[in-house]
Amino acid sequence: MCGICGFTGTNGKDILISMTNAVIHRGPDEDGYYSNGKINLGFRRLSIIDVETGHQPVHNEDNSIWAIFNGEIYNFLELREDLGKNGHRFYTDHSDSEVLVHLYEDYGHNFVNLLNGMFAIALWDGRKEELLLIRDRMGVKPIFYALINGNIVFGSEIKSILAHPDYTRSPNLESLSHYLTFKNIPAPFTAFKDINSLLPGEMLFYSRENIKKNKWWTISFKENEHYREEEVKERIIELLVDSTRLRMRCDVPFGAYLSGGMDSSTIVAIMARFTDNPIKTFCLGYEDDLKHKEADLYFARKVSSLYGTEHHEYIMSHQELMDDIEDVIKSFDQPFSGTISTFFLSKLIKKHVKVALSGDGADELFGSYLTHRTAQPIYYYNLLYNKIKSGQLNEDEKKLLAPCDMDYLDKLFKVSYGNEAKWKYNLCLFTDNEKENLFNGEIKNSFKLLKKQFNKLTARNPLNRILEMEWNTQLPDQVLAFVDFLSMAHSVEVRSPFLDYRLVEFVATISGKMKIKDGNVKDILKKAVEPLLPEGITRRKKEGFVLPIYDWMAVKMVDFCKEVLSEKNLNKHDILNFHETKVILDNYISGNRRLAGKVWNLMMLQLWLKNYFG
Repeated sequence: MCGICGFTGTNGKDILISMTNAVIHRGPDEDGYYSNGKINLGFRRLSIIDVETGHQPVHNEDNSIWAIFNGEIYNFLELREDLGKNGHRFYTDHSDSEVLVHLYEDYGHNFVNLLNGMFAIALWDGRKEELLLIRDRMGVKPIFYALINGNIVFGSEIKSILAHPDYTRSPNLESLSHYLTFKNIPAPFTAFKDINSLLPGEMLFYSRENIKKNKWWTISFKENEHYREEEVKERIIELLVDSTRLRMRCDVPFGAYLSGGMDSSTIVAIMARFTDNPIKTFCLGYEDDLKHKEADLYFARKVSSLYGTEHHEYIMSHQELMDDIEDVIKSFDQPFSGTISTFFLSKLIKKHVKVALSGDGADELFGSYLTHRTAQPIYYYNLLYNKIKSGQLNEDEKKLLAPCDMDYLDKLFKVSYGNEAKWKYNLCLFTDNEKENLFNGEIKNSFKLLKKQFNKLTARNPLNRILEMEWNTQLPDQVLAFVDFLSMAHSVEVRSPFLDYRLVEFVATISGKMKIKDGNVKDILKKAVEPLLPEGITRRKKEGFVLPIYDWMAVKMVDFCKEVLSEKNLNKHDILNFHETKVILDNYISGNRRLAGKVWNLMMLQLWLKNYFG
């Protein structure tokens, strides 16, 4: 895991060092540079594989191809063996980064299809004088770029581009408008003008004559309705075991997240098969007496006891959130009002290991969130509408509406008439109409952006359609973003076996009816992993790895909320209308707890403006 950056054009070592130092938290162990008058590559290393000789940038035998990359290639041992048989000579002992330049020599642009890993790659072909920027299939590793004066500037984080003297900092109001709806900036937009994000599974080609992009991988849902439950369970475990095994390849101490939920517990259970040493596990708890959070520590301890892990707990408070919130914002470089728990637990993890495996991706693969629970019921509510209104539903038909209650479905149907883009949009934070008086900028049509995503879908099943849409948007833009930026803020690498592309491609072929069955979320996954886990974990109510921010805001953080969203602060930037913001905040403080998400969203935007625009 590392930080990369660079730019085309004449040598600028001082600029390159400034850009590289901006992401030193991604690689505190060493730096590396390559400049030749046409390309400048900068690198910060977190040493994990081949600690002694695995330096970057890497090059091929005749120094015509150079590369830097952030991430891990899990199948690097097999690739090195095959390349050696093809006559390639390696100068590192067992580096995963060196395979990139040799694979490129043999396979050209198609080399990336051979990689099993998480990665953002910058590769310079000196013979063609062409730069490739490549992002992994799922978008685990980020990469941003900007075109400035005919050159391209890029980095693992936006802060590297901000460190380039030719970039003039300016907010992107179109992106901020979308942020209010989605809680994050949707790629390829960023919060800064003229800075873009490469999409998951996307490759960018840059030369002085041409710049283009293409998608080298997309998720495809070709559901197989003939799968038997037993064969699906067996295949899930088979793929999950192998993906976990590969992600345990490491030359430094590693451990695992253990929230006490099914997903992280499953990963710990599988890890125990491949080591005789106690696995170091980590769980987050809270000082306050929050009943809905107590189960995390209880079940994490239960799993730890079963598998004999070396278990560590980090107990935090609302004061720590207020003290660190601006550092959280700086980790993202963009406004973000999603989950931020990883930032705090990574403080503890850093003291013990450099690498931690996690259960990220399971919810998005098998269905767990509100939108997932809604997809099939609202579909059948539409089909059965006349029978519902006349009270003629039979018991089998009632099961089709689980786990949603009738009032919820009725309200959602009235604003969407069952249209998937409309009901999904109505579960977003701020609608376009709500932004009209709140946002002092041109309101961009977030519904249109959402509808465009639905028009690209390959899935037929209503649940799989939501899963596919969110896999392409919410997963990389929000879920994987908070995992990456907030763990790397503390120089911790997170690896998730559920994101192995082989498992993802298989699960995409499973019918939605197996994923959420009779209202039971992640039904097929629960049945597959239940033999591995202590009694009760697969039946736990979904809590999620989230801070109790809304609990704290309502009681202990009221003054903090008022200060962040004060008239004095909002008027400094004139992005949010103070009077409209005050109405929302006052109603929340007066007892309308449904507004908590909106208040948090507005606070994080204002804190971002403060930190990046004075």
